[in-house]
Parts: sequence; C-alpha cells; structure tokens
Amino acid sequence: MDPIRIKFTTNDGVEIVGHYCAQFDRKKEDKKDIPSVLFLHMMPATKESWKDFAKKLHHAGFETFAIDMRGHGESGGGPDGYKTFTDIQHQASIYDIGGAMQFLEDRGVNLSNIILVGASIGANLALQFTAEYPEIKTAILLSPGLNYRGVETEKYAKLIKPDQNIFLVAGGANDSYSTETAFKLHKIIKSKNKEIKTFQNAGHGTTIFSEEPSFMDELALWLAKLFPVKNR
Repeated sequence: MDPIRIKFTTNDGVEIVGHYCAQFDRKKEDKKDIPSVLFLHMMPATKESWKDFAKKLHHAGFETFAIDMRGHGESGGGPDGYKTFTDIQHQASIYDIGGAMQFLEDRGVNLSNIILVGASIGANLALQFTAEYPEIKTAILLSPGLNYRGVETEKYAKLIKPDQNIFLVAGGANDSYSTETAFKLHKIIKSKNKEIKTFQNAGHGTTIFSEEPSFMDELALWLAKLFPVKNR
C-alpha cells in the first residue's frame, strides 16, 4: 500500500505530519499483532530520509510510520524552525513521539509491537521514550550521542529493562563522538538482547544507509527474528 499522509496534534499543541504505510486494511481489533515501526529523523532531515528503509521493512511485513518532528518538514514550525529552537524546544520533541504512539494505539497496535528507530537526536529521543515506557520492547539507535541539545542518554540507558531489545549503530572513525557513545551505552544497557554495529567510515545517522545499503537488510532480518511472520 502507498503511504498515507497523517496529521495529529501533540499534547502541547503542535501539529505533526507523517507518512503511514499499513500492510492492509483490517479491523482495529485484528491489528494488535502487526508490528509497526516509528521512524525519528536526525537534524536536519525529514521523514523522507527513511524512505528506502521504510520500503524495505514494509516489504518484509512491517507497518511503517515516519514523522516530521516539530520544526522540520511539514510539521509545526517547519521546515526550518529547528534552526532557532532552544534546547528546551528540541527536548519537547518527545511529545511528537507520544502523539505518534497514540495514533498507532488508536489504530489498534499494541505498544509491545511498536519499534522505535531513530537517528542522531532522534536516536536519543527514541532511547528516552523506550526507557520511560518499558512496554516498548524494541529500538534501533543510529548514531546516538551522550547529549544532543540537552537530550541525554546515559541516564536513560541505565533504565532499559532486560526484556527490551536494543540495536546500537555508529559510523566509525568519521563520527567518533557517536561511535564512542554507542560503545559506552552498550556497556551500560542491561538488555538480554542488545547488539552493536560500527563501520569504518559510514558517516552519521541515516547517512550510514547510503554508505552501507546492505545494512538495511541486516536490520530487517534482526527485526524479522523478533517479530516472526506468523504473528502478522
């Protein structure tokens, strides 16, 4: 199915725009076991930065939802409002995730079947939300940092539960800060199913997919093992 343009308003009154791609139409009560992937882009970027990975996951049986976070793209304050955001305004992007989660829940998706995938500050926000809502069981973090615009990760890494699945990714020598962060968080996180993947020189955030396109297949396979086809 083609993506549907979705609009919702966050709890603090910001309109967020996203692209949602369902597997097929079905009644809400029948959708609970379908895994849905929520994408959180880096700065500066938009929901379109996830297009190739989202398409691959959709073909693998996942539903996908990529949003423009506040100050970016089609969402409130966009497309360039983020340039003047204070740290507090960037941190408020956590409400964008909450609104997207509510949309998915209203569609009948169980929280345990929602996968957060974030890049850069989106990775930090994904880790924060996963730590604060342990019902969320799976997150993929591309190029996290210890502190992006006041969104810190070390304190949230300590809150991750053993039954939560975390995959940390970093680009290597040309993104040393994120690479060092990924290794530090990997040591802190107490998950029974945690992975880390670093590259030689693959850049930052979703740039990793451009430099290492086959890695999208590796991540899709990792997710498919966690969410077998029989559950869809």
